[in-house]
Amino acid sequence: MGIVSATLYSALGVCVNERRRMISSLPERRRGKARARRFYVVGLDFRFQTAPGWEMENLAAVAGEREVLIAPRGRGFPPFPEPPRLVIDNSLGRAPRDWELFHDYWLASDRMKNLLERLDLEGVRFVRCETRYRDGRAAPTYWLCDVIRVLDAVDEAKSVLKIEHPTPDRKVYNLSGRSSLLFKEDSVGAAHIFRLCFYPMIVCDQVVKDACKEAGMRGIGFTDTTKY
Repeated sequence: MGIVSATLYSALGVCVNERRRMISSLPERRRGKARARRFYVVGLDFRFQTAPGWEMENLAAVAGEREVLIAPRGRGFPPFPEPPRLVIDNSLGRAPRDWELFHDYWLASDRMKNLLERLDLEGVRFVRCETRYRDGRAAPTYWLCDVIRVLDAVDEAKSVLKIEHPTPDRKVYNLSGRSSLLFKEDSVGAAHIFRLCFYPMIVCDQVVKDACKEAGMRGIGFTDTTKY
């Protein structure tokens, strides 16, 4: 009986060790897939199509004669002569959501600002707006937001896109057709949100998308970069 038991335990030990070996070697490719980050185009949630009920009352003073806010070369904000003054007027339409497109920038709520700075402080910049309702009451705080990090991180060999050269020394991406963008992990590094170098697009990773969903952020939309 002792011999049988010893033989049985020995056989079981071989099976267990073999199973461990298989488990440790089999998932190499699976672990690689699990580690692959997913990326998303950051935009608007187009379910909110109603007219915005807010305006920047001193736009001419802030933006100049053109009355259009355009980021300077290298992104960020120019020195404004006075703080942007945002007026919310419910008679014009809906109040701003957590994330709104505003000229060449974004308009972000206080909690969206806190979320983005917590996740990727070096990738974003903000300018506070003086916000009030039309009748003079204080309104929730909003910020002009800019994503300032620009990365040359698209894996062009693995992506589906058109590359054009308007001039010999200038490269741009053409994403007018069906496109699929994959990214070089070593180029993205620890960044969670960034702009593309050769196309006007903001991209984030799963961390930002999940955080916005968990926080219930409204107005922001995400599109898988592999299905753009």
